[in-house]
Amino acid sequence: MSGVEEHGLVARVEGSAGIIRLNRPKAINAVTLEMFRGIDKALDRFGADPAVAVIVLEGAGERGLCAGGDIRALWESSKVDGDLGKILWREEYILNARIKKFPKPYVAFMDGIVMGGGVGLSAHASHRIVSERTRLAMPEVGLGFFPDVGGTYLLSRSPGEIGTYFGLTGQTMNGPDAIHAKFADAVVPVAKWPGLREALTKVRQGVTAADVSKLINGFATGEAAGPVAARQATIDALFGFHGMEDIVAALKRDGSEFAHATLKTLNEKSPRGLVVTLKLLRLARTASSLEECLVREYRAALEVFRSDDFREGVRAAVIDKDRNPTWSPPRIEDVTPDLLAPYLAEIGADELKFN
Repeated sequence: MSGVEEHGLVARVEGSAGIIRLNRPKAINAVTLEMFRGIDKALDRFGADPAVAVIVLEGAGERGLCAGGDIRALWESSKVDGDLGKILWREEYILNARIKKFPKPYVAFMDGIVMGGGVGLSAHASHRIVSERTRLAMPEVGLGFFPDVGGTYLLSRSPGEIGTYFGLTGQTMNGPDAIHAKFADAVVPVAKWPGLREALTKVRQGVTAADVSKLINGFATGEAAGPVAARQATIDALFGFHGMEDIVAALKRDGSEFAHATLKTLNEKSPRGLVVTLKLLRLARTASSLEECLVREYRAALEVFRSDDFREGVRAAVIDKDRNPTWSPPRIEDVTPDLLAPYLAEIGADELKFN
């Protein structure tokens, strides 16, 4: 067994598995720029090592794989017109694309809380395992942001309007709903994870993705749809529009308890974040690749980083924790095409590029 442990990350070889463990349990393994760089280096090493047949991503502690990125550091940089957002998101998004194309099987154990940046490290994996404790969400609209790290790509490929619903409301998926939404592949109970993990460290060299899937399925429950999936038809009818005002109007017309609760949730979100998110989700439906969506997300992210809504959303949720943000503009109908345009504009030399 050999490896490195630094900057909140453990990367080591166990048998035939390259283990990547996010190791900031007190922060629910929130990911820093140094951790992203450490993961990239680990993938360099594991990819080149013929003894490593499979990659395993896991989180330290009992609370979850990863609660997201280091939002406080981004907020502090944004306040002083810094460049952390530009640097961190560039490296993170390039890493997200690398994970999706990694040539060896990449198994992510998405236990407990999995949000934001944690989704980017796991939901693009070739093999995505959830548990009975999984609480997966992309709640960025509540921070004046949008579902990034390839979130628009993933959500736009969920069945019907399920992805639109999760992206706009930030609601949480349990394990089976994560499978229904195409964010995960198999439910493996927490009690069975140690056995599966040990089996993964003993796979033969050159193991195929199909072989790994067969191994995982031997530990899986077979569940594939949760409580939100049961509302598929309703969600499709209410969220099948290209404008936020139309979705809100449909929810008001419906008048059901579900529609009322959903409206209440949307009313708490950044109007600008909602409009940007819906636009990016609709554009993502015709994207030919994850990279195409990430390029678009990077443009929008840099604009978000400069915005008052991002600073205010993080202040209310993370810094002061008063849960009472003052959004600008305060209403969906005030988010004009002119206000939306900079989030979609090309950014010249700063465009995201992949090797």
